[in-house]
Amino acid sequence: MSQDCAGGLVLIALAALALWLTRDLDQGTLNAMGPAMLPRWLAIAVGLSGLALLVFAFIKHGDALERWNLRGPVFVIGGIVAFALTIRPFSFGALSTPGLGLLFAGPLAIIIGGYATPEARLRDLVVLALSLTPFCMILFGDLLNLPIPVFPQALTGLFPPDWSQKAVLRATAAIMAGAAVVVFFATRGRRRGPVDVADHNGRI
Repeated sequence: MSQDCAGGLVLIALAALALWLTRDLDQGTLNAMGPAMLPRWLAIAVGLSGLALLVFAFIKHGDALERWNLRGPVFVIGGIVAFALTIRPFSFGALSTPGLGLLFAGPLAIIIGGYATPEARLRDLVVLALSLTPFCMILFGDLLNLPIPVFPQALTGLFPPDWSQKAVLRATAAIMAGAAVVVFFATRGRRRGPVDVADHNGRI
């Protein structure tokens, strides 16, 4: 089996699973988007991409499917599971997890999923998490007004009581984006230290 064929089948299967899981959710309209609109249309796009790969696999002979490491799938699935268990309160028998919202579930999923590659570095993943999460917060919670839990209710007491929910969301996103900039420049300086010393010694 070729890589294009295997990839196409996997994408189609993922799209079918997403469409089945969102079958009971309201799609809404463009003016008032429901919780199923974005994941449903994203699943359709993924399914069409998988179909295109599958057709391409029969038109042109590609590279054969090689043996692959379990590291990638394990960490990617682990990130998805961590996101699902932490964004909303989850109970399984006597065990329960607190609803941490996108504020904590987003970075957790990004950091765990980022270790799917052996070249992953914690500092890079932290910067990515602190940059991508506030973007998702503004996009889904502010612009699209989707009913996605953004932060734990316990944190609302840290902001002035007269602030609206969107004001709290924007302030939190700004703080996270600022933290991403600080971490980026701080770690950049640390990385350049040994390199600069090596270059200096080389010139000497």
